[in-house]
This record gives sequence, structure tokens and C-alpha cells, in this order.
Amino acid sequence: MATVRLQKVLARAGVASRRAAEELIAHGHVRVDGRVVTELGTKVDPRAARIEVDGQRIVAESPVYVLLNKPRGVVSTMHDPEGRPTVKELLADVPARVYPVGRLDFNTSGVLLATNDGEFADGLMHPRRAVPKTYVVKVHGRMEPKDLDAWRRGVELEDGKTLPARAKLLRYEDDKTWLELTITEGRNRQVRRMGDATGFRVMRLARVGFAGVTTEGLRAGHWRYLTADELAAIKKEYGVPRRVVHPPQPKKEARGRPGRGPRPWARRESEEAAERHPRYGGGAPVRRDLATREDWGGGVRRGSSGERDEDRPPRADVGGRGGQSRTTGTGGGIGAGQGSYRVKGRRG
Repeated sequence: MATVRLQKVLARAGVASRRAAEELIAHGHVRVDGRVVTELGTKVDPRAARIEVDGQRIVAESPVYVLLNKPRGVVSTMHDPEGRPTVKELLADVPARVYPVGRLDFNTSGVLLATNDGEFADGLMHPRRAVPKTYVVKVHGRMEPKDLDAWRRGVELEDGKTLPARAKLLRYEDDKTWLELTITEGRNRQVRRMGDATGFRVMRLARVGFAGVTTEGLRAGHWRYLTADELAAIKKEYGVPRRVVHPPQPKKEARGRPGRGPRPWARRESEEAAERHPRYGGGAPVRRDLATREDWGGGVRRGSSGERDEDRPPRADVGGRGGQSRTTGTGGGIGAGQGSYRVKGRRG
């Protein structure tokens, strides 16, 4: 097999992104055939070389691509020194060691992809790809057309002017404005900073789309595999992943186990259960039935007592199927493919 750059092998293994893998190499955490390698660009034969990270050997792993509907009040990292809830807990049942593609703020909900394919993550996060990210935003103040135009042209921030964005007014709620915003950058807390810079403080923020993938039909705190069609569309538009894989098929013996993503056969049961026991939170506007209590974004707050009308999201111009949704099954495993790697001994 042809030799491959060492950081690329580590990225494909799901050990870390390629940039983080370069740091691991530079700091002496990686051994090849028993020898510490610190030179970036070192090439190895991943099928023949013994590669270890901090003493743990890297072997073949199949690629996994997951969509998580992140709730508010959850950190989008695999560990938080402050002890706050993390997406690692929500992804505990994924049969591979995955990590988030980018981040969402602690109080921002919505689309968060996770994978063990470092090339896939790097490809979607690279600035030159200009991958679109769509948000539904609630700001304090009534935005006029000229204010929306300012966001469309770009807002001057301390780290430079933002790229042009697409902004669409959704509705007013007294002195508050709901809008849909699409940006192609990945700056830290960009939308909130845009609001502060223009005098429209962001009160609620949810990412409803990333690279064409949405959380439609997926409750807050739940995950599912990306479908082959979704992966094919992403590959066509952005060049990743290298190979489109089909998600695992559901296993009947896993039926009813908690913490899993949605399953096709459970849809009817969940609908019947919703009628008997109305659920709380989760979902985006228009996609919830009348039995759902208002707690948009899947936050910690539960119940409907004490709610104010201005805290409720717009119920028009957001969503795709007029309240209808579909689910994708989960469970099973993926066959390992050439050119992908994992840590030996891990399940999946």
C-alpha cells in the first residue's frame, strides 16, 4: 500500500483532527514501530507500520457519521473541566469514538455533526469550503430592512468584517425580532457578536441547518446516522467524505433500549405514547404537535407554567414539511474500509 502522511493516518483513525494530530506528533505522543516521531510530514504504510499514540496502537476503523440535535445547556466538547453536561454523554451509544465537527455555544441548540473521520471534519470546517450554517435567531429590538441589510453586507467585529450573510425576517414579537440567518464562516460566537455590534442582542439561537443537513424529525438530545443520500450530497458539494457509506441497519434486539437514536419501527409507538403522555421540549418551530409543551431548543426548563408569549418561537416560515417528519434507523455496525483506522480494542 502507498505511504500516507502520519497526521493523515491519525485523522482518519478518529484520534483527532489533522491539525490536532500534528500537535500530537510535534509533542512526541506518537510512535512508529517503537520510535518516537516528531517530524511533521513523515510518511508511513498504515497497513504495515505499528503506530501508537501514548502507547495505544492504532488499527483499522470504519467511518461513522452522526447528526446530533444538541440541546441548550450542553457543552459541544467531549470533556468539560467545569463539569457541565457534554455531547459525549449524548453520543455514548454511538459504536465508535466520534468527536464534534466544530462547536455550538453552551446556550445554542441544533445541528451538530460528529464523526471519527478527521478528513471529513477538516473538509467541512476549512474556511475555503464556505460551508453554509443556517440559524433561527431571536434578537431584542425591532430590526428594520436597513438593519438586515447591514448583516447582509457584513458586520465589523474586533477580528475583522464578517463575510456577507443571508438574512430573512420571520416575524416580530412586540419589541423583539425573529429572523433566519445563513453564514459561511466559523468564527467563535459570531452570530451573538454580530448582534452585540449592531445593537440587537441575541436572546435565542438555534442552528437549523449545516452543510444541507437539518434536524427535522430528530428530538433534542437525540442522534441518528447521516444517510447515504446526505453523505453523497455533501461529497458532491464539498469533496468529503472520501467514500460514501450506508448507515447501519436497525437491529430488532435493540428495540426499546434508552439513549438510542430514532428507529423507523418505533415511530408509531412514539406517536401513540405522545398522545398518552405529552412530551416536553425539543424540535424546531412548526415541527411539533399540540401535545408538546413550549420549550424550543430542548433546554432544561420544563412545563408550560409561567411562560411568556415572547419566549415562544415563530410558527411560520420555518420548517420544511408542514409539521411532518421522518426518522432514520440506527444500530448495528459498519464494515471497515481501506484507508480508515481506529484504536485497537474499541467497539464498533
